[in-house]
Amino acid sequence: MTELLEELKKVSIELKNDAINFAQKLIQTPSISGSEKDVADLLLAEMEKLGYDQFFRDDMGNVVGIVEGTKAGPAIMYNSHMDHVSPGDPNNWEGYDPYGGTIDICKVDNQDGQQEEAECIHGRAASDVKGGEAAQIYAGGALAKLKKLGHDFKGKFIFTGVVQEEPAEMVGMIHLIDKTFKENGIDYDAMVSSEATSLKLYCGHRGRVEMLATIYGRTSHGSAPWLGINAIYKSIPLISKIKDELYPSLPTDKQLGQASLSLNIIECSPGALSIVPDKCMLSLDRRTIPGEEAQSAIKEIQELIDQLASEDEEFKADIKVKTALEKSYTGVEYEVPKVMAPWKISTDHPFVKAAANALEELGEPVKYGYWDFGTDASKTAGIDRKPTIGYSPMQEQYAHTPYDKVRTDYISRAIVGNSAIYLKVVEAGKEALKELEW
Repeated sequence: MTELLEELKKVSIELKNDAINFAQKLIQTPSISGSEKDVADLLLAEMEKLGYDQFFRDDMGNVVGIVEGTKAGPAIMYNSHMDHVSPGDPNNWEGYDPYGGTIDICKVDNQDGQQEEAECIHGRAASDVKGGEAAQIYAGGALAKLKKLGHDFKGKFIFTGVVQEEPAEMVGMIHLIDKTFKENGIDYDAMVSSEATSLKLYCGHRGRVEMLATIYGRTSHGSAPWLGINAIYKSIPLISKIKDELYPSLPTDKQLGQASLSLNIIECSPGALSIVPDKCMLSLDRRTIPGEEAQSAIKEIQELIDQLASEDEEFKADIKVKTALEKSYTGVEYEVPKVMAPWKISTDHPFVKAAANALEELGEPVKYGYWDFGTDASKTAGIDRKPTIGYSPMQEQYAHTPYDKVRTDYISRAIVGNSAIYLKVVEAGKEALKELEW
């Protein structure tokens, strides 16, 4: 294995410049959610160039690439999303074109959050997730080159680029695993996400449930409010209970932190100045920890509603999970609940240990972390219970900001790191692929 890792280092160095150029090209290609076709085309062309054994686009627009090992073994999925959020006001980018992909030397954080000078690529999605995407594509390319040079290794390296991760309903990932994989006879045993980790191993994040509470009143003319029931006023006791009673009582996870609840949008209907509103809608963002589900989050609000209704005969309200209609660039549509499952994997899990051993053998520091935001790993780990980690050259603090950038030295280290993690995990075999429990 040591000899194979040494050869891997050489191959990765040879691929470095092409990988950085490819990351730059990805950043220069806009791919806001629902318009990922051009990036998908780039990914497919690059996989062909790098010698992937299979590469294709599914009916939703996701892309899949496979590098077959020379021996039977586990299938490890390396996953990235192809979409990104809007760059916002270009004037906030301090001289950088959001789609310019400019490369320069600048001040940037290291793994410990301390600033130093390093070469970076600037632009929207550099840190979410095109820098990590390029590193994953080229990790597969490094394995393909090792095989071409006559080296043996087990298993199956699967790269997947999915659509529409940013809206946070996992539609691309769910379609990929539950439909595309099944139709093509593909299975996977574990997953490595390219979401930003600063070359650390990330081991989980909280889930998310978006809820809509509707409080009902009765309209009247604005000049005679006593003839109506103002739904906004009726919402105030519920808001107070959510803020002062429910939120402080939410549980905490040692690694992921406290479950949370945030009131982010208030709307009313009919929404005219001369009419007392008969509906007030509260959009609630509930972050969950392992052991909590959408149903339990709904139940908590329902209990507050029931309590208020018992105290006030005019109080009427309901609560439900919000849904969204998502349409891919190929025209596939899903109406889906706005729910993402929480998950975590122990640093003592054999999959994590194998990944850590790979990095140690490369001379890389081994550090662990957890995301504040959600990812498509909610499908692989939260629903499918497959061993999952994050490993990426990108840095979370730059995501979705006008300071979006990725270090080129981290991309280079992530190529060999991703490939080495793959080789260690498939060598460990079934022992490293135990289902997650909590």
